[in-house]
Amino acid sequence: MRPIWKWILGIIAAIIVILISVVWYYSRNWKPIVETKLKEVVYNSTNGLYSLRYDDLDLNIGLGNVTLTNAELIPDSVVYQKMILSKDAPNNRFHIKLKALKVRRFNLMDVISKKKLNIKSISFEEPNIHLLSEHHSFNDTISNKPKKTLYENVKDIFSSVNVKDINIEDVKFKYSKFEEGKQSSIDLDKITIKVHDVLVDETSLQDSTRFFYTKMVDVDIPGFEYDLPDGFYKAKFKGLKINTRDQNILLTDVVYQPKMNKASFYKQKNQNVTMAVMKFDTLRVERLDFKALIDNQQTIASKVQLKNGTVDLYADKRYPKYPIVKVGRSPHQQIMKMKKLLHLDTVVVDNISITYHEMSGKFFREGSISFNNANGVLTNVTNDSLALKKDKYMRADLRAKIMNAGNIHMKFGFDMLSKTGHHTYSGTLGAMQATSFNRILAPLLNVELASGNIKKISFNMEGTDRKNWGEFRFDYSDLKISLLNKRDENGEQSSKKVVSYLVNHLLINDSNPDNKGVYTIGKINYTRVPEHTFFKTVWQSLLDGIKQCAGISKEREAKLMGTAETGKDVVEKGKHIVEGAKDVGKKTGNFIKGIFKKDKKSEEDSKQ
Repeated sequence: MRPIWKWILGIIAAIIVILISVVWYYSRNWKPIVETKLKEVVYNSTNGLYSLRYDDLDLNIGLGNVTLTNAELIPDSVVYQKMILSKDAPNNRFHIKLKALKVRRFNLMDVISKKKLNIKSISFEEPNIHLLSEHHSFNDTISNKPKKTLYENVKDIFSSVNVKDINIEDVKFKYSKFEEGKQSSIDLDKITIKVHDVLVDETSLQDSTRFFYTKMVDVDIPGFEYDLPDGFYKAKFKGLKINTRDQNILLTDVVYQPKMNKASFYKQKNQNVTMAVMKFDTLRVERLDFKALIDNQQTIASKVQLKNGTVDLYADKRYPKYPIVKVGRSPHQQIMKMKKLLHLDTVVVDNISITYHEMSGKFFREGSISFNNANGVLTNVTNDSLALKKDKYMRADLRAKIMNAGNIHMKFGFDMLSKTGHHTYSGTLGAMQATSFNRILAPLLNVELASGNIKKISFNMEGTDRKNWGEFRFDYSDLKISLLNKRDENGEQSSKKVVSYLVNHLLINDSNPDNKGVYTIGKINYTRVPEHTFFKTVWQSLLDGIKQCAGISKEREAKLMGTAETGKDVVEKGKHIVEGAKDVGKKTGNFIKGIFKKDKKSEEDSKQ
């Protein structure tokens, strides 16, 4: 008798041979069935829009593995045109190519006995995805015709489909947008996509913990650069991470800037328009409603954060300006005009420096004003009419260091439902030296502040599309200005000492309160120039308050800027008159009386 272990080994070997033979037989005979069903599901579930092609299908029922080699999902352009005519066409189409699609560890018995397809993992090798986007207005309206869900398309074959993990690495992605007969494209490379726990059954679509049947979609895009269709600007970032489970989007090293340098930008534009350069280390969106974004292009999020960045705005007055009416274009009015829903609970500004640069068209020098290390929050940033019925104000509370010297704190309140663009703004500026503002005054106005101690500024304002009004307080001392001569051949620039002396002693209040203890409060009632932007109107309104506190009426300002050179000529010519100092004094005195003398009535009004 043979040893028993030989019988056991013989039985095991026989079982293995039988199993292998059964698996081989069913693999060969099931392969055409699976192929037919697979292509049928793709065709029927997309109403004939897509077809599936591949070179080979390797089916191993014993291990529960399937591999598609050189697979391709192809949209049918003829079917798509028919769907456009019947107003059933989606806005987006996909053309997908794969070197291999690998399905691992599915349970055949569950498929046969329970019509349940359970898969451990699916992986895509060398995927190439082309998204074609073509907007159709009929998709903006609510259709009475119900659309089949993914479950409804597969329920005749499977009662449920569950995939634990899907891994898509090194994706080449192309986005093509067709609009008004023009095509623009974006190309991305080396994208990684991970999808966890996909469940398609009768209830999964209504599961609030899932995003389109999934528990999580994680996307990592290592870098991107895109030339905008306007031909002037480009946008880029170093990294983009998207996680639907955490509902977060993270962009790093974000840049929006012209494709050319500043000189080329203005030469090509040939007009004085604002040029913007924006850079941020971090742009983060938290608690974003991805479903609303994808389904309806609505942006609904709990928090948006801009961190560690710069915003540089440029103007060049050497080029012509073609002004347009800016009434009705205030920030809150622009938000209300947006076609898609926007609802951001909070926007956080964290360490952002904003600088405005302007090239003088008269003196050909660039001046700038900066708000450094700005921090703050904007709340209730929305055009949602239902939310605005509860609270109609968008608010902004911001702090920065103006000219990197004085601490400025400003608050804005925007009435989002106002038909006249009503808004409020208030603020304070702490102690600083007035000479810090020479960075913008000298290049643009050929005027410097020789000295000045700003102790405090405070204001409380309201505004509409047409008017800004309110109260302005300016506490300062030892304010002296210096009118400048033109630069000589060596680039040196001297002051107009005599005229500057006259201006400082006869035109400007050197302190507030003055040496008699009289305190001047600015009473602002500013009429907006229709071509001015919202922020330029805010600045002009505050500047009006500064001038009032400094004792500069509109008439005296015009004389200061327009006739200072004449004043110098009077003094210089007087030196050559035979009667000498007496005649100089007489002519200078007449000049002072005629040009720089204060209007008593306006002076009294400003001190009330």
